[in-house]
Amino acid sequence: MVLTQPKTTATRDPNKFPAAQLALLALVRVAEPIALTSIFPYAWQLVLDFNVGDRANASFYAGILISAFALAESLTGMYWGGLSDRVGRKPVLIMGGFGVVASLLIVGFAPSFWVALFGRFLGGALNGNIGVIQTMVGELVTNPKHEPKAYAIMPFVWSIGVILGPTIGGYFATPAKNFPSTFVDIELFRRFPYLLPNLICTALMVVSIIAGWLCLEETHPDMQSWSTPAHVADERTPIQSRTPRTSMLVTQGPMSIPAVNLTQPESYGTFNRVSEEAVEEEWNVRPDGSARPPTDNETSGSKWLTRRVAMLMVALGIFTFHSMTYDHLMPIFFQDERVPGSLATITTPIGTQYGSFAGGLGLTIQQCGVILAFNGIIAIFIQGIIFPLFASCFGIWATFIFVTVLHPIAYFLVPWLALLPENLLLPGIYMCLLVRNLLSILAYPILLILIKEASPSPRTMGSLNGLAASTGAACRTLASPIAGLLYGVGDRIEFTALAWWASALVAVIGAIQLITVKRARSGPQHEVRPVGRCILIPDAEDARRRKESVVRIRVGEDSGYATEDDDETTPFATRVPRG
Repeated sequence: MVLTQPKTTATRDPNKFPAAQLALLALVRVAEPIALTSIFPYAWQLVLDFNVGDRANASFYAGILISAFALAESLTGMYWGGLSDRVGRKPVLIMGGFGVVASLLIVGFAPSFWVALFGRFLGGALNGNIGVIQTMVGELVTNPKHEPKAYAIMPFVWSIGVILGPTIGGYFATPAKNFPSTFVDIELFRRFPYLLPNLICTALMVVSIIAGWLCLEETHPDMQSWSTPAHVADERTPIQSRTPRTSMLVTQGPMSIPAVNLTQPESYGTFNRVSEEAVEEEWNVRPDGSARPPTDNETSGSKWLTRRVAMLMVALGIFTFHSMTYDHLMPIFFQDERVPGSLATITTPIGTQYGSFAGGLGLTIQQCGVILAFNGIIAIFIQGIIFPLFASCFGIWATFIFVTVLHPIAYFLVPWLALLPENLLLPGIYMCLLVRNLLSILAYPILLILIKEASPSPRTMGSLNGLAASTGAACRTLASPIAGLLYGVGDRIEFTALAWWASALVAVIGAIQLITVKRARSGPQHEVRPVGRCILIPDAEDARRRKESVVRIRVGEDSGYATEDDDETTPFATRVPRG
């Protein structure tokens, strides 16, 4: 294809950190969350402007608009993954960028809600960048010593995009109204009040596409100078050099943390180093030292869905659902008009002269965008400092218990903001955001680590990753419309706390469900460390004695294994599954 560069003339030096190529990938990566989250501050107001149903229904339609991108992305991800395995990573990456550009322009010029919804769905359907970028990082970084730093870059870049996206969307929406008598006060932006933020995001996306097209190298192993058709077809070729399969099944929780593929050596969505403390492996070898392929019973994965795995998947689904409701309800509640208790037409038991549970906080789109940007800054601080400190001091399991039990508080507190006076409103908002981020950002990577630890075998990680991705996609798709529907019901009965406290109830169910999750007493254990040195966290060797890995080697020609004709000369080290 035109977008795929010719094979390189030299093999990359594995001892050299691929800083330039990772920087280009980061540029492509940062444009995506900017485009994805820029709609959050104004989605509700956009629905109101299009007069879709009555005011109470606006939150429901805004939920559909926001979830359309992620839904389409999950439906078409497998196709883009297979295509990148056949034609290369770079063409699919560039195509995903063009898909996002098309989505932004359609939403910006949309004359109706349904056109905007089509634009969001089209952008998700054409975007396969999540799995492709993760695969490219793995193909660029061949030295294990570079993995912690490399896999921490993309989550950090995502966090930067989550800060910039709402800022652009909130600050530049309705420019003719917000910046009268300026160069943006023109008929074009009066007719299309949400075009400007989409044009800015489009420009950023086009820059990343051009940079990727001109400078980004193709990382597909089959398109390198050392690969030949015979080389790829030979089943005895070391596995690192064979045609890889790009897993497009990724799971995502809070909007502030990117999607994660459990089959790859990840930082679990954070920019910290997560390492395994103990590993139990079983190596099957022949007397000559070559690898002995496992039996069908060993690879069938018939027992991969254990009770502990199932309960952790339920916990992941519950968390993903109520976490997404928070992301959706937050800008709506912030912008909904304040209703003092004395003005409520229906009896509202809780209210003050400043506001009541009958409305929201009465903020503007611009104010909402700035708050969402500061929410991203809070998230970065917690990811980089609080999460590794907390997880290393108290351990994975204790942290999981802590955040799960306390999570309902994050939802219970928010409606009370409506009762605060103006001078305390912003401090109250940021306090609520701090509590929420502290709990959600700790919970998500911890859940993924526990799921990986619960895997019966490294060979079952593909199945676990697929189940986690499907669970997350289903819950994220349902969360926004359901939360919007409940907020609409609350708006009609002048009790907007209904949606928030319904999410709190879901979090309470998650805390109760905790008793069904059994702690693993054996198998691989993980520890979390910051990528850089932190004076508050001692070196791993000083903090605790690391458990030694256990490797069981079975040598022989048992009848339960493959025959002599099966891949006997495959280098043994390339066939050993790693946890």
